[in-house]
Amino acid sequence: MRILKLIRRAAWAAVAVLGFLVVGTATGWLVTDGPLGGREARLPAIGGPFFLTDHRGRAVTERDFLGKPTAVFFGFTFCPDVCPTTLARMGEHIDALGADADRINWLLISVDHERDTPPKMAEYMALFDHRIVGLSGTERQVARAAESFQVQYRRVPLEGGGYTMDHSASIFLLDAAGRFAGTLDYEERQDVALAKLRLLLSRSS
Repeated sequence: MRILKLIRRAAWAAVAVLGFLVVGTATGWLVTDGPLGGREARLPAIGGPFFLTDHRGRAVTERDFLGKPTAVFFGFTFCPDVCPTTLARMGEHIDALGADADRINWLLISVDHERDTPPKMAEYMALFDHRIVGLSGTERQVARAAESFQVQYRRVPLEGGGYTMDHSASIFLLDAAGRFAGTLDYEERQDVALAKLRLLLSRSS
């Protein structure tokens, strides 16, 4: 089991790195000498409509988060390592930004519609910074949200019963108008992450 877990983690890390390189080049986080020259790169179509329920039981859509930049992570409450680590790092970014952190929406969207009910999400979100909002929904609602962000996820059966979820590990950044603005990669250095977040804030003010 440990070997399979390591192989799975390595595979998803490779996907995250590739995604960061592609998205980074498109958004300007990475600069390359290519055919675009000095022209502005076209951003990927990431982010869009969703209808979900927050961990306080309130129905929300993407429109409820317009007006401020948004950081969105897809995960699930039974995640053994990547999700709690990412949410803890979100909390570190929030602390480092100080008052500016309140100018950003911080979201966790669950990919586990079966287990992550609003009460379960509320219990889980209490472990992290109170400004991070947990969102969940029906199978169809979760699938639509994931499709809007081009997020890949799948249910993986475990030996002896039960299951876990494989999923994309990046944090997506949207500007105040809900347009895609970049990503924070899993295990990204905090100084790099904070530079991206501050740039996002400056472009959304």
